[in-house]
Amino acid sequence: MALCTRLQSFPSSSSSSLNHIRPTKAINFHPICSLHYNSHSPFTEKHSIERYHRDQWLYKTQLENIENIAFCSSSPPDSNSVRQNEIALQLPELEKLLQVLREKREREGCGGWKKCGPGNVFLVGTGPGDPELLTLKAVRVIQSADLLLYDRLVSNDVLDLVGPNARLLYVGKTAGYHSRTQEEIHELLLSFAEAGATVVRLKGGDPLVFGRGGEEMDFLQQQGIHVKVIPGITAASGIAAELGIPLTHRGVANSVRFLTGHSRKGGTDPLFVAENAADPDSTLVIYMGLSTFPSLALKLMHHGLPPNTPAVAVERGTTPQQRMVFAELKDLANKITTVELVSPTLMIIGNVVALSPLWSLSMNEASCLHARRLSNTPLDWLKSMLKAQWSLNLSQQRIRGPQSLCLYQQRKANLLSYLAVIRFI
Repeated sequence: MALCTRLQSFPSSSSSSLNHIRPTKAINFHPICSLHYNSHSPFTEKHSIERYHRDQWLYKTQLENIENIAFCSSSPPDSNSVRQNEIALQLPELEKLLQVLREKREREGCGGWKKCGPGNVFLVGTGPGDPELLTLKAVRVIQSADLLLYDRLVSNDVLDLVGPNARLLYVGKTAGYHSRTQEEIHELLLSFAEAGATVVRLKGGDPLVFGRGGEEMDFLQQQGIHVKVIPGITAASGIAAELGIPLTHRGVANSVRFLTGHSRKGGTDPLFVAENAADPDSTLVIYMGLSTFPSLALKLMHHGLPPNTPAVAVERGTTPQQRMVFAELKDLANKITTVELVSPTLMIIGNVVALSPLWSLSMNEASCLHARRLSNTPLDWLKSMLKAQWSLNLSQQRIRGPQSLCLYQQRKANLLSYLAVIRFI
């Protein structure tokens, strides 16, 4: 077991299996650098101050007052140095928590985890971001946990539901920065389960859909740990419902396929696009495909998917910060670049996209974007809506022939488009 290779010069205060957490070499403690407020993201970004507020129990010996942390003036270290520094900073409190849990079990008459049995591990799906999409079972488990290991795409609103006595530990991953490797996450789950804790592994979407939940479940079961899975609404279902897109529809799409656009070794080429994925009678949903989508779209069209296939890209779906762009497949990559969508962004491709009420509205505009991209403030949007209403009323008074009627219908569609997207502000 190697949650992280051993640090020979870092003395162990106990026989804890957290010895395996230790970094590869001695670390000179550094202040936590590059903190920033994360007011525009509904999720936990890697160095946001919200994250350190949430996990501040891990830094008690280093941070007396997290509000007064000074920004580092020197150039930031490489991501691996940052990661190992954070692990070293967290170790004392992690070991202390393990000791507290073991002492609690001894007071309850347990001589060791084999005698009383290990604690429970729950793999909990938290959906695409909207906390109202959580299951009742997920809420109950979240509120009763001793320790919660949470990913980047568990929304802040979901984390607000955590019980007051629980401990939170961020183990999220972003491109170029993994706060914990997958092997380290496995060992953390195992160590605290062996100590008798109720451990909850929080994952965005569904834990068994591109969430590596199967790997964690397999590892723990091989170690004799009982794992319970609580499903979540995967992003494909939650976002499609938000936009009014049926993933399957009689006579339009008889199947749906989830694809990962992620490339294991980085780069711009997706893992694999099979020829039979380019099926006009199927709906394709692309997860983690923002950087690889231009290549993926070309491959789909090369394999026969019509270039004019309706498609949509949705950033931060179901959250108040949701943004979206509709386009035909041949144009979607350029539209994504133009409006600068960021991760997480989900792509839905297929004729069912045209069944969304927003599709026809988007065709009457250059693109149907989230209101925050079309103006700077909600007040600007209110002005735009009132202007559109004035234009609509004016058109109603001047209908005198086919051309005027067409203009009226166009302006009415524009107003409906404004109303459709302003609700996301």
